[in-house]
This record gives sequence, C-alpha cells and structure tokens, in this order.
Amino acid sequence: MATATVAPAEETVKAAPLNLTPQAIAKVREIMASQDPLPAGLRVGVVGGGCSGFQYSMSFENQSGMMDKVFSFDDLKVFVDSTSLMYLNGCTVDYVETLEAAGFKFDNPQVKSTCGCGSSFSV
Repeated sequence: MATATVAPAEETVKAAPLNLTPQAIAKVREIMASQDPLPAGLRVGVVGGGCSGFQYSMSFENQSGMMDKVFSFDDLKVFVDSTSLMYLNGCTVDYVETLEAAGFKFDNPQVKSTCGCGSSFSV
C-alpha cells in the first residue's frame, strides 16, 4: 500500500486516498525514463472542463507545490493538490491495453455520471 508524506513536516499517512495499480506504476516509470531531465514525480489532478464538468489530468513534475500532498507508490512520487484530493478519494488509476486502445483508466467511486465520450465526469 502507499504511504503519504507532506513536505518539511514529514507527516505520514497510512493509506493514500488514491491507488495506482502495478501496471500504472510500471507504465509511468517507462514514460518517465524517456524524459530528459528525469522528472521528480507524477502529478495527478482534477481540472474543470469537458462536457460533464471535470476531467482527470496527469503530468510530470520536477518538484511538489506548496499545497501538494506527496504519495509514494513503490518509490514513485505522486503529487496531488489539495483541491483535487477530495475528488480523487478512493480512486484507482490503472493502465489498460486492448486491441482498440491503450491508456490510463480512472476508477472513481465518487463519480455520479460521465459524458458520452468518457473523458469527463461529474460528482
């Protein structure tokens, strides 16, 4: 399971509010390895937009922000801002490859509805 730390105070939380599967961690590490310079970690967030109101976002970061919580998944640092944290509570991020497509899949128990294309959601 993941542990969470908050910068300088080093507060430790037993379980992270979100989870990354081993497949997601492996794919993030694979993509990170091709970056120059090597990023410090992955930012996972929720942003306004899309036809249902919210969209997930993922990007590489070189350091955490002042309002970020930092979680560690097998030594992969994941940064989540405090606003996104409330929307990601209980969420599992997976990496899925099928014949039709490949990509990161968010399984979020808080989602009440999604749009037709599946790229945005509402809570």
